[in-house]
Amino acid sequence: MRKLTYYVGTTVDGFIAAPDGDYRFLMPYVGGEFLAHLCAEYPETLPTPGRAAMGLAEAPNKRFDTVLMGRGTYEPGLAVGLTSPYAHLRQIVFSRSLTESPDPAVEVTAADPLDLVGELKRQEGLGIWLCGGGELAGRLLPEIDELIVKQSPVAIGAGVPLFRAGFAPHTFALADSRVFPNGVTVRTYGRTSAPTTG
Repeated sequence: MRKLTYYVGTTVDGFIAAPDGDYRFLMPYVGGEFLAHLCAEYPETLPTPGRAAMGLAEAPNKRFDTVLMGRGTYEPGLAVGLTSPYAHLRQIVFSRSLTESPDPAVEVTAADPLDLVGELKRQEGLGIWLCGGGELAGRLLPEIDELIVKQSPVAIGAGVPLFRAGFAPHTFALADSRVFPNGVTVRTYGRTSAPTTG
């Protein structure tokens, strides 16, 4: 069965974006050895234009062949004319307000995320990448098999949390941790239990 992986960048205080959804303040930390790591291990998580700029346009997908995102994650690219940010992947955008796709390569759906992910997991293929955002991650938390958190050494005090969900503890075990010279720490966690109530 395919795995759902939430592969996402955060601040040290657990936010994936500013209150307005902007995440450009994290971009200065994407460089050097950390960028080389991304290119070598997760080339499919680079946007299609970035892959071309890095000479990875034809690089095979290593871990994922499908990307899921909420409208808030999709919108910044759309605002600058990037209608198909991950053209090398199957792209699914969850939105109740965006009624039709601006690009034939992007599937827009108002389906229940848990139902759709359950269906995707039963299909053949590589892993499923949950790109963001916090509300979608909160809804999909029961289905997340793996967390890969790229934590930048910056705190912002408020913003879009890693998960926006009600209280329901889910436990994960640390499987790997790596610190890069620019201060970014990448931690990989695997699910160890189903949700519990407190």
